[in-house]
Formats: sequence, structure tokens, C-alpha cells
Amino acid sequence: MVFALKVFKKTSPNGKVTVYLGKRDFVDNITKIEAVDGVAVVDQEYLRSRRVFGQIVCSFRYGREEDEVMGMEFQKDLLMASGEIITTQKKDLTKMQERLLKKLGPNAMPFTFQLPKNAPPSVTLQPSGEQPGKPCGVEYSLRVYVGDNMEDKAHKRSSIAMGIRVIQFAPSQAKDGRAPCTVVRRDFVLSPGDLEMELNLDRQMYHHGDTIALHISIHNRSNKTVKKIRAQVLQCIDVCLFDSGTYKTPVVTIDTTEGCPVPPGGTMQRTIQMTPRLGSAAADRHGVALDGRLHNEDTDLASTTLMANHDDRDAFGIIVTYQVKVRLFLGALAGELVGELPIVLMHPKPNPKKLPKMDSVAYETFPQEESMDAGVAGLKIDSVDE
Repeated sequence: MVFALKVFKKTSPNGKVTVYLGKRDFVDNITKIEAVDGVAVVDQEYLRSRRVFGQIVCSFRYGREEDEVMGMEFQKDLLMASGEIITTQKKDLTKMQERLLKKLGPNAMPFTFQLPKNAPPSVTLQPSGEQPGKPCGVEYSLRVYVGDNMEDKAHKRSSIAMGIRVIQFAPSQAKDGRAPCTVVRRDFVLSPGDLEMELNLDRQMYHHGDTIALHISIHNRSNKTVKKIRAQVLQCIDVCLFDSGTYKTPVVTIDTTEGCPVPPGGTMQRTIQMTPRLGSAAADRHGVALDGRLHNEDTDLASTTLMANHDDRDAFGIIVTYQVKVRLFLGALAGELVGELPIVLMHPKPNPKKLPKMDSVAYETFPQEESMDAGVAGLKIDSVDE
């Protein structure tokens, strides 16, 4: 049994340029984003006097491709990092790069690109079932090409575009924070007394797949009757490019009449458990925000967007937040009482794995005809038999 180091590989259509990446997910730690590092191999006879350049491009699509007419485009491409890839750039190499350089020979050239700290995380908005073209959202691509200078137009036959993601993980100590709670009351015109509802959560930070325990306490000091309770987890999406680009989508909805009706002078305590996930209720719903999707990879609901400075929100493109919302229905004439609590929904930070001694390399190869976000699988070290 030997250890195989799995990397991602893609070759240009003419076979002269090849790019290797150790991973395609790069973590945003709020204050700094992990550097995008890899190795490029170029045929020196093909290169001649030309040079190799690399770019990281952030694409923000905010409209459908089928609506792009008369030269109008609903996509903005931002150059986040760029530079020349040279053979002599061999300082501060990662363990992955050192091992690939030994494996790939003298034509291998390491590269490292640093994204700005306010780069937005990858997000995809769920398209409708019959919508053609790329979905709306924020996505990243690493582009490597051969040219005479940085501004030279890249030829498709000698260039590579490879999809990557910028992701955020939950802070390690976030679950120790203060549990959110709120109390809402409503008075009624021409009616004595009021209706009070208290909402409590056991914590504010939840991981994807966690069950949210919502504690509801109702004190009815009015002459109205509570007939039904509706509890929801709402995904709030803010498209910063538009003033009116904010909307909410329920990912969990529970309607219950257990403990109802609550008559005048009555009280009720109830705990409702909800698990927000990309299930049948939200999987096909148009506009649900998902984690930046790579081809052939399962995804999940988008995580809450964390920002170091709220004033930089316009640079994030799409901001995702979550809230728990409870409605008490009092009937057609009496209306309803509404309470809301914010929550944070994120993936836990995985435990870092040390790279074992490399006996061989297992490549995840992308066919040349596939798009820039071609398949990804197995972001881990596997033990294989030879």
C-alpha cells in the first residue's frame, strides 16, 4: 500500500500548457483569504520567447443570459489578482508545490496569487428548472495563458480556465456566544390588554444539518384568540448592486395548531424543532442561494456571509443571512403577531490534515472540452493500492 497525493489537473486544448492545483476551495478567514497556489507546466519549445501569465477573475452574474440583447450584459468580471508565472519563483513554496516540482521536472513553474481580503465568497442562486445558461451568483476562475505581455489577448487553444471557490467557515468559538431572545407585544385598538410572545434559541451559531430548537412562550392578556402558529427559517438575500435587490425565501416552514387555540387569559409554552437543509422543499425553488457550485459536486444552502467591516458590503455582490420568524394567527379581522430572531448558519471548520510522504500522484483530470468549472471530487488524501 502506498499513499497517492490527489491533485487537480487541466490541460489546454493544444496540450502545451497544464495546470495543477492541490485544492479548489480557498478559505476566507475574514481578515485574509488563503493564497491560490499551484504549478504550471509549459512546453518550452512552444513557449519560445513568450511568457506565461495567470489571473484570478471574479464573475458576478446578476441577470439571465437569454435577456442579454443589443450588447447589454448582465455580468461583471473583476480582476482580483494577476501576475507572470516564472521558473525562478521558488521562494516560500508550499509542501504541495515542492512535491509537484520534484515530480514534474524542470518545465514546472510554481505560482501563488493572493486575493484581496474583501473578496466576496462564492454564491450561486438556484435557477429555475428550464432556465438555460449560467446561473446568477458570484464565481471565481483561475486563468493561465501564454502571451507576449499581460494585456495580450489569450488564445483559447493555449489557455486554461479552472473554476475555484472562496468559502467561509464558522469561527471556532462562535457557539459560546450569547443565545438570542426577543419579546414582542401587541395592543389592540378598542380592546383591553395585550398579547405577548417570547422567543428563545439555545444559541446563535448553527452548522448545516443542526436542528434549531425554538422555544415559544405566549401570554394572552387580550380578548383575542391565538388560532395557529407558523414557524419559519428564512434565507435573506441582498443583491448589493440594486437598491431593491433584497428578498427572503423560506427554507423551513412548520404550521401547527398544537396547544391552540390560546384563549383570552391563557398561556402556552412550546418548543419547535426545525432543521434547515436543501431538501425537497427548497431544492427546486427558484432564487435559493447555494454554496458556490462546482460541476458534479453536491452543494448545500449558502452559508451566512461574514464581514469584517459592514461598510464594505457593496463589494460582496450577494450577502446571505438567516432569521427565524414566528407568526401567531389571530383570525381574519384581528391580524397576527410576528417575532424574528437572527441566526448564523455555516459549515464547521474542518480539521487540517498533514500531507503524508508522497509515493505517487493521483490526478483528477479535466477534459479539454469541459467548461471552466469541470468536475471536482475527493478533496482528501487517499490511500490506494498499486
